[in-house]
Amino acid sequence: MLFVGLGNPGEPYKNTRHNIGREIAEAARKEYKLPDFRFEKKWKALVSEGKIGESRHEVGTPTSLSKSKKVASGEKIALVLPETFMNKSGNAVGPITRFFKTKPKNIFIIHDDADLPLGRAKLSFGKNSAGHKGVESVMRALKTKEFWRLRVGIGGKRNIPAEKIVLRKLSADEQKEAKKITRQTLETIEIIAKEGPECAMNSYNT
Repeated sequence: MLFVGLGNPGEPYKNTRHNIGREIAEAARKEYKLPDFRFEKKWKALVSEGKIGESRHEVGTPTSLSKSKKVASGEKIALVLPETFMNKSGNAVGPITRFFKTKPKNIFIIHDDADLPLGRAKLSFGKNSAGHKGVESVMRALKTKEFWRLRVGIGGKRNIPAEKIVLRKLSADEQKEAKKITRQTLETIEIIAKEGPECAMNSYNT
């Protein structure tokens, strides 16, 4: 499974709404104790490969999760941070998908969504881009829209056009909301890896 955090590389874009997908993928690497990201020039991306499960639920631990042989052995994933700018995300996703021979149904794009309020998120499959340039670039690279998306809300209370809010920094209060949805997204990634995306939809979309 590939989990791709969309955003813009570089210090000026950190903590902006547009980068919330990238920063969630960075948090996932730390949460699941995966190797440091390495830059792969041929893919134009930072990549970390590892397993979810084996480091968090060791064999023999008396929990319901660790009793499962599937969980104990870990579920292999790759976290991907395109080092292209947002509107060229497909230039990274296309090559890495071909290398791993990953089917679109096993690709999960984590990205900001201005149509959802901050603190809300949705897991969806095969939907149109709704004008998101990064998602459009991925669709062109994969020649399909039949992949999964973890859409993380960045919208405010007021009806402000997306192009005017995506590069805004999060305020202190907004960062608290972002941390909550980041935690929920990390839990959802784990459910996806272990049980499949269909099992994660109800809790994530509520």
